[in-house]
Amino acid sequence: MKSTELQNIKQRYNIVGNCDGLNHVLDVALQVAPTNLSVLIIGESGVGKEIIPRVIHDNSPRRREKYFAINCGSIPEGTIDSELFGHVKGSYTGAINDSPGYFGASNKGTLFLDEVGELPLATQARLLRVLETGEYIPVGATEVKKTDVRIVAATNVNVQKAISEGRFREDLYYRLNEVMLQMPPLRERGEDIVLLFRLFAMQMAEEYKMDRVVLTDEAKQMLMRYKWPGNIRQLKNLTRQISVLSPERTITPEVLAKFIPQDRESTQLAVVNQSGEHSFENEREILYKILFELRGNVNDMRREMGMLKKQLDDVQGNARGTIATPSTALSPVQPIRPISPTLEDAVAEEYIEPTTDAENLNLNDLSRQMLEKALERNNGNRKKAAQELGISDRTLYRRLKQYGLDKDK
Repeated sequence: MKSTELQNIKQRYNIVGNCDGLNHVLDVALQVAPTNLSVLIIGESGVGKEIIPRVIHDNSPRRREKYFAINCGSIPEGTIDSELFGHVKGSYTGAINDSPGYFGASNKGTLFLDEVGELPLATQARLLRVLETGEYIPVGATEVKKTDVRIVAATNVNVQKAISEGRFREDLYYRLNEVMLQMPPLRERGEDIVLLFRLFAMQMAEEYKMDRVVLTDEAKQMLMRYKWPGNIRQLKNLTRQISVLSPERTITPEVLAKFIPQDRESTQLAVVNQSGEHSFENEREILYKILFELRGNVNDMRREMGMLKKQLDDVQGNARGTIATPSTALSPVQPIRPISPTLEDAVAEEYIEPTTDAENLNLNDLSRQMLEKALERNNGNRKKAAQELGISDRTLYRRLKQYGLDKDK
């Protein structure tokens, strides 16, 4: 495509950017527009996928017919078949009139199915039939309808993964994917980020009659280094925030840092290995350790409560003895100081209140597994295993004896 023709398309649809990835998408979109091939647009959320179907429709023989854009993820599962394929009067509660649905209303035109990866499996089967034969049956009807609709679909879902998980039909994927367009994420568009910031800043200045914010060279580099997980939508929101909230109109890296969110730390419990697969084994190890430490904390509390109770009984017994003994009746009463367990007492003996077998069955199994795995990881070194589990050597030896592991290790 000639550069002049490409620039005309960008001006017509207010598309900003000159990166190779964007130019390639526009070039392919204009080449397939005159055909009836189904187009699948993939890309992250917020990259501007919704512009491409409009470009395809407006440059196709169907441009004088109707164009509908539907977000499949926003329609409830119970009504999506009715929305897409129509229904007859009385087919369900609330169906007071016949409805042609989007496939009937967009006959001879173009239908853009955004977030097609969110469609229920039953609806995917009906969509596949329409794509292959042009036929469909409205909800509650018995008569087959015909339609001639050009389908352009888009999704931010990893379709291959969805297929492997049984959430998306493989035959529908290949039927939609006659031509695939990959929209580049904002972080890969280089200087387009600065051009978009300038556009959004200009729009804000015109809309609210304010001075336009301008980036320094260092701030431009900072923008281009950021990951932009929200893509163009996030950049637009950030530009609007800066235009309204920043007292400075010249934006430096120091000012920009106040508005760019910091990287969020992961709070995942499960560990993901380098191959990207979920590791349930590692997650189980973490849960075991949490339960093991929890049991240790409960036992510590029981031990301390037992010692405190014993000391309190001793103090009360001494007090009663002092009052009953004549030789000490006239002695001044000494204030009784609360006695707390010392660290040596806590380490010297572990007090475990007797409990039922049913209560401790699962925790005993988990504790034994944790001990065995810790010893295995440390090649039988008990001291290192105790350090890993966060318990004392004495407690470890007692547990080994309790579970009958002292003879094996």
